[in-house]
Amino acid sequence: MRRTERLFQIIQILRSTRSPITGRELANELEISIATLYRDMAELHAQRIPITGEAGVGYVLDDGYDMPPLMLTADELEAAALGAAWVAQEADPSLARAARDLVSKLSSAIPKELRPIVLDASSKAIQTRARVSERFDSALLRHAIRERYRLQLIYTDRDGSTSDRIVWPLLIAFLDRTRYLVAWCETKEDYRHFKTERVQELKVLAEKYPGRRAALLRGWEEVTTRRNQS
Repeated sequence: MRRTERLFQIIQILRSTRSPITGRELANELEISIATLYRDMAELHAQRIPITGEAGVGYVLDDGYDMPPLMLTADELEAAALGAAWVAQEADPSLARAARDLVSKLSSAIPKELRPIVLDASSKAIQTRARVSERFDSALLRHAIRERYRLQLIYTDRDGSTSDRIVWPLLIAFLDRTRYLVAWCETKEDYRHFKTERVQELKVLAEKYPGRRAALLRGWEEVTTRRNQS
């Protein structure tokens, strides 16, 4: 996690509770050392974020700190909250936590009269089947997608055959409670869809793939359209 993201996460954790949180609890939640947390807190204080702390008690975000109101309609708010609730149930743990933080941000950032809309919509996503089990850290996969790192996959197809692939990860797609990795496969020299539950091993390689992700995504969309029309 980048430091900027971590600083926002600290604010979100403090925003989501009224009771003090100890430095150790925060460090454990963020999976960082206590020394790193103290440096982050010093940076937040330097940015004049109103966080107060007392030894042996913990940190608290002052009530006066808030984000400016969002200029969203009731329908837009409900759509955002419902989408976040769905991600919180369907996605991997780190992305699910981000979805819950989004609902918390929406609740904090909008006028009080619209907050019941967010809270009501966030409870409407219904889980119908068991969550997919994956053998890798999805946060690493999303990092590779964003930063354009090549991946090595050990993958088992529907016939039970296992292969070793080098792929260029482009996006994660959701379909009927199944997650797919959309990627360019160096072995097949073509776009491929990999069910994440069938990935036996995933390794992020040091090398980035050539070209732009946006251009590869356009190519995937064109290929998909042609295949659907044929």
